[in-house]
Amino acid sequence: MPTDAPATAPQATAPPREGHSALLVGVGIFLSRIAGLVRTKAMGHYLGSNLAADAFNAAFRIPNLLQNLFGEGALSASFIPVYASLLAKGQSQEADRVAGAVGTLLGLVCAVLVAVGVFAAPALVWALAPGFEGERAALTVHLVQLLFPGAALLVVSAWCLGILNSHRKFLLSYTAPVLWNAAMIAALLVFGASQAPRVLVDTLAIASVVGSFLQFGVQVPAVLRAAPGLRPGLRLAEPNVATVIRNFGPAFVGRGVMQISSYVDSVIASLLPVGSVSLFGYAQTLYTLPVSLFGMAVSAAELPAMSSAQGTEAEVAAWLRDRLGRSLQRIAFFVIPSGIAFVLLGDTLAAAFFESGEFTHEDTVRVWATLAGSSIGLLAQTWGRLYSSTFYALKDARTPLRYAILRVALTMSMGWVMAIELPPLVGLDPKWGIAGLTASAGMAGWVEYVLLKRALDRRVGVTGLPARTTATLWAVGGLAGAIGVAAKLLAPAVHPIFVAVLVVGPFGVTYLGVTWALGFTEASPILRRLGVRPRAR
Repeated sequence: MPTDAPATAPQATAPPREGHSALLVGVGIFLSRIAGLVRTKAMGHYLGSNLAADAFNAAFRIPNLLQNLFGEGALSASFIPVYASLLAKGQSQEADRVAGAVGTLLGLVCAVLVAVGVFAAPALVWALAPGFEGERAALTVHLVQLLFPGAALLVVSAWCLGILNSHRKFLLSYTAPVLWNAAMIAALLVFGASQAPRVLVDTLAIASVVGSFLQFGVQVPAVLRAAPGLRPGLRLAEPNVATVIRNFGPAFVGRGVMQISSYVDSVIASLLPVGSVSLFGYAQTLYTLPVSLFGMAVSAAELPAMSSAQGTEAEVAAWLRDRLGRSLQRIAFFVIPSGIAFVLLGDTLAAAFFESGEFTHEDTVRVWATLAGSSIGLLAQTWGRLYSSTFYALKDARTPLRYAILRVALTMSMGWVMAIELPPLVGLDPKWGIAGLTASAGMAGWVEYVLLKRALDRRVGVTGLPARTTATLWAVGGLAGAIGVAAKLLAPAVHPIFVAVLVVGPFGVTYLGVTWALGFTEASPILRRLGVRPRAR
């Protein structure tokens, strides 16, 4: 059931092969996320959900705020549209000058922020983990101070990503985080069994900084080859550099607001019983997987392509509508069954990834509840990210900012009610409040998505996926989920990984087979990679 296409081909010019670009991004993200899952699995095995695990998970998020704000967020939204547009116009020397100026300015700002972050660590922990006291708070402060320098390297690594993405070199930049994860995995495997938890988290923090350096260093040679005219220097007065800086402000605030939304969850989780922060982190590793693999992969591939579109305003608008529709369908095809799997099969997934050593069955059930809550907003988050990227490609960072602010306000208010106030009212143990965090964030995500869509529709015409297409994917996903539940009930009592294979296998085969039979072209490449040769339809 392909997305409805326009009657005539768009005349705006832009690089083709969006599916190929998204595939490369997806492969890179998949490899890095698998490495992240292995890292989280090892953390769960050696640390479980104890005090040290809580401290590390909280500390790990605080300096990463710097990376997410400056690197993967505001930098991509402000730098890539300008840089990719210059490359599309053949102005490669000017593009390299802009890249050099942005990299220099970014490095200076990050150096200052890291110094401030190290000294302000106690205040940051107090603000972002107010429920931590005594030893848990002190250990978190210490870990933040160890982790902050690595965050600066990850920000500069994101600058490398922006350059390589604009040159359509996606695989290396999205695979580089494998090295970051590998450094931490190695530390856990070497020292996990011999060090006490409070010592092990120190070792893990140092390994994170080492991995950050590796992630940055592996990209540098490719950046220098792609941008041979790259030179350091500020050049703040140059028009294109000024455009990046001007767009950076709203993009920074907009991305910052979205990051605050996720950190609100951590703040509230810190007020819940011990173990909630670490279990929330374990669940987040799983529920951000489809967001990253499908939402981020498609959006990251589309941003430089959309930014390169040339033509009249009407031609660009028609081209954007068509490209956006196809991308929305690709996202929905994968994210909808992911959400259904989290609700119906989340216990099987959590047990397969985490249940061993210090990670108990009770931890698995709480992670499952958190995954089920996250399923409410998975589709909205991934679609919303694509719509935000479209606005950034149009060099409009202010519209996503307005709706991101509203989303944070909703997340804060609903998150408090659903995580702190609601469980006692309905007779639940407060520890189950972490499921309310992800559910409230999902509801707020739907509000943001609807507002973004309406705003873009007013600008380029009606966008979106036909309701019949979306309903069909939900129906097929529900059928596959029912078969997965039946397989779960019939599965023998074996190792959780083997149970997951027995359960997820029938679920995936059913979904892919039925969607292919209904004409969804996204199923065919996957079936071919699995060794199935579907006949042309």
